[in-house]
Amino acid sequence: MSWFDVLAAYWSKTELATNGLILLNIIGALLLGLMVGYERSYHGRAAGMRTYGLVCMASAALTIIAGYPNFWFGGHGDSLLTTDPTRVIQGVVTGIGFLGAGVIMREGFNISGLTTAASIWTSSVIGILVGVGFYLAGIALAFIAAMIMIYLNRVEAILPSRHALAVSMRFVPGYRPREEVLRRIALERGYEIAGGSLTIGFKDGVQEWRFVALALSKHSGAPLSELADELSKFEGIEGFLLSHARN
Repeated sequence: MSWFDVLAAYWSKTELATNGLILLNIIGALLLGLMVGYERSYHGRAAGMRTYGLVCMASAALTIIAGYPNFWFGGHGDSLLTTDPTRVIQGVVTGIGFLGAGVIMREGFNISGLTTAASIWTSSVIGILVGVGFYLAGIALAFIAAMIMIYLNRVEAILPSRHALAVSMRFVPGYRPREEVLRRIALERGYEIAGGSLTIGFKDGVQEWRFVALALSKHSGAPLSELADELSKFEGIEGFLLSHARN
């Protein structure tokens, strides 16, 4: 067989038809990934439409090529070559796990990026579904994922809930705060200190307390600005930091 025949095999009708089918799957996965990523991009997240589109597209590409081993290398691959698509899927999911971990950030009691990481992982699954030919399931998953990220927060606003505050207080040198007094003050303002969240540090004769304060109910709890105003006037506190504990 001449070199011309080898190269011509890559442009045979069956080879081109297979490449066309793979291309259509890649484009479809890209569009679904862009749809899911738009919500993250709209809300200014680090991972936006480009990230989701690339993840979904690449996942579909890696999955679908595992289904056509006889067309690899222009059809000149080993006739006994066999592939296990489940191993490809396993590799995709593992790789996306590392990508998702990179967008999770923790600062004190605040953890951000969990929703983005979960949705990136979902985007890879959408690509896998498209890659194995479950087009309707892939479209449905993309639609459901987008609706969850866009509208579920509105449902959460209706359901009973309790907001949380991350509190850090640095006391003046020599001042010794008492936990029972701190808990009583929190209750008077509509909060309770979450169990197991209190941590106490001590350096250069100064104590620093950190904890999460949970509102007693959805509509209880003094506003953040009001709490900040009270803490700024407290003689025993040298400095403080208040923020909404979020994930």
